[in-house]
Amino acid sequence: MRAQDSATASSPIAVAELPATSPTASAASRTEASAAAAHGPAAASPAHQPTAAAPSPETGPAPGRSGTVLAGLGVVAFSLTFPATAWGLESFGPWSLVALRSVLAALVAGGVLLAARVPLPARRHWAGLAVVGGGVVVGFPLLTTLALQTSTTSHAAVVVGLLPLTTAVLGSLRTGERPSRLFWGAALAGAAVVIVFTVRESGGALAAGDLYLFGALLVCAAGYTEGGRLARVMPGWQVIGWALVLCLPLAVAGSLVALPLEPVRLTAHGVVGLVWVAAGSTFLGLYVWYRGMAAIGVARASQLQLAQPLLTLVWSFLLLGEEISAAAPVAAVAVLVCIAATQRAGRRAARTSRAVRTPARRP
Repeated sequence: MRAQDSATASSPIAVAELPATSPTASAASRTEASAAAAHGPAAASPAHQPTAAAPSPETGPAPGRSGTVLAGLGVVAFSLTFPATAWGLESFGPWSLVALRSVLAALVAGGVLLAARVPLPARRHWAGLAVVGGGVVVGFPLLTTLALQTSTTSHAAVVVGLLPLTTAVLGSLRTGERPSRLFWGAALAGAAVVIVFTVRESGGALAAGDLYLFGALLVCAAGYTEGGRLARVMPGWQVIGWALVLCLPLAVAGSLVALPLEPVRLTAHGVVGLVWVAAGSTFLGLYVWYRGMAAIGVARASQLQLAQPLLTLVWSFLLLGEEISAAAPVAAVAVLVCIAATQRAGRRAARTSRAVRTPARRP
């Protein structure tokens, strides 16, 4: 039964439960209920028809907390992407790695969609899925992989600290979210720290790797924003799943072209890196990330990624043995402090929104 039919069919019950304050009102209620039962749902008064509640990120037990946890798990998965990519480059060329990553992730996603017998998305959602695929499945992995050929993972991680602000801006424009001034102040402060770090590390001039990274920021922010919007109308794993399937023909063609042209030297690190960026970062990470964004909003979830540079610095030191400049941890901790301010502003805005939506009870 469709939600609309269910809502209208229950209208006689809603009428019967109205309190009668007088014999006249009681008789009128009984007359209206009898008429609705006799003539079907269409005869029920529109005033007594319950309206379907729009999906809200605040429904359910502690949705803000669970959404923050899910988005945080996505950030942890993303923080391993750069070290895993560096491992993958030990065995594959940049174009081969990106193509194989997309192929493997699409096969995993397609298998899950088939097993769950998920129907095809509505036609109106395919354009948004194409944006997700172009941004987070193709664009971001390709541009960051090219950047890591000349940049260290620690440097790239802190530059990508601009992604939260970029996502928040695009999300505000696309979804209509209106974060508070405190939120924007903290987000701008985090972005300023990242810019200062980038200029200092590059000696005042942008390197080719930084240009790749800035391009990756734009396409990834667009993919995050559109994916967060779609995750409000379909499960997050279906959003990334269909985006991956949509990109599968392009990924297969890329693999067939790149593999013969680029050398392949299989190593344990290379295989583990490929598997992680395909299954961990691209599928599982984006699955929990989009669920979190749907629960707490694009802007608020995006600022959790300010922690990603700090986590990536830790992984690059532990897994790759990279030397970390003194400025990198300072920059990472500074943007981490900004997370607390953005999340506090987001929680305050959520409480205010709930107070406005919740009508006062009659005494």
